[in-house]
Amino acid sequence: MLKNPISITAISSISPLGNTPKEIQESYDSAEHLFRKCTIGEEEVWMGQLSKASKEEIKKLRRSEPKYKHLDDAVIYALYASRKAVQEAGWTDSDDFGINIGSSRGATSLFEKYHQDFLENGTTATLSSPTTTLGNISSWVAHDLKTKGPEISHSITCSTALHAMLNGVAWIQSGMTDKFLVGGSEAPLTPFTIAQMQALKIYTNGLDGTGSYPCRALDMEKTKNTMVLGEGASIACLESGNLPKALAKITGVGYATEPLTHNVSLSTDAICFQESMNKAMQAIKPEAIDAIIMHAPGTKKGDLSEYEAIKKVFCNKIPFLTTNKWKVGHTFGASGMLSVEMAILMLRNQKLISAPFYENTAHPNEVKNVLVNAVGFGGNAVTILLSL
Repeated sequence: MLKNPISITAISSISPLGNTPKEIQESYDSAEHLFRKCTIGEEEVWMGQLSKASKEEIKKLRRSEPKYKHLDDAVIYALYASRKAVQEAGWTDSDDFGINIGSSRGATSLFEKYHQDFLENGTTATLSSPTTTLGNISSWVAHDLKTKGPEISHSITCSTALHAMLNGVAWIQSGMTDKFLVGGSEAPLTPFTIAQMQALKIYTNGLDGTGSYPCRALDMEKTKNTMVLGEGASIACLESGNLPKALAKITGVGYATEPLTHNVSLSTDAICFQESMNKAMQAIKPEAIDAIIMHAPGTKKGDLSEYEAIKKVFCNKIPFLTTNKWKVGHTFGASGMLSVEMAILMLRNQKLISAPFYENTAHPNEVKNVLVNAVGFGGNAVTILLSL
């Protein structure tokens, strides 16, 4: 249970949804997915790429500093979203805020490039090591924003961004700082990464039977796995206290890890999610939850196990359920914070955002409390409770 609420005073992202609040809300208002078919090697695969406008923004950022030219997309995405978040929050150079930006895979594209160069030539570039370490995401953001606070990078697979939020909450609650920049960044649209997902037999192999959706996240009756990868970053500014300028408040956090029975699987009723949701709701009754933004990666077992966990926790009073992965794909380490952004949009605009494959029976008149779930390989679940 939190000693005091923590305010989210800004959040910014870049993803297939766009890079401005207006563009992102318009993307959510559309019933269309945001995937494109792209050629990887000799194969065409579905993926969630940045929009053309967002790609131009990234090109401008790269050109703005010679030293940014050779950084991985995961770092540049984080830089872009962090600059905008800090500006929105009104933080300045004199604010020695902490930074925790994680990534499931880190500098994916650069690592694959340098490794291929090594296999072909037996040598590698001078900066191959410092530009591919996971820690270079937060360190470059700290350098760019000129903060002297602590900077942390980590990978806890697909729950990475929400673990970053947990860390920021812990630092602020400890009194060691009163501001923390948290989030996740991922640029996984590379041949080797997609091949790995295909090897697990979880990647989509085409459109659904209606010819409409490559990914059917939150479809509890799908007969095949339909996960699609997406790219992007989402960064939030956390501040201590119940602040008037807050977009939303973190009023509960939960986390749990369950023993593995398989390298990638959860239990059939996701015990880790049951525990993390119950922890996050220590100060609130389950019936006060208006909506849950599910992790729901679009796989048969992944979606269903989380749904079974929700049924166990909420019994016959299941809240409004939704996810954004049917639209933008699974952005691995960034996905949890993109879900937080989705929750904030619903809270601020008082407008529920639905998924096309799940028919909700719950339709709250007001959106006051939203749970956000994330989990990754290893059964490491995190749940964040966001409130107005």
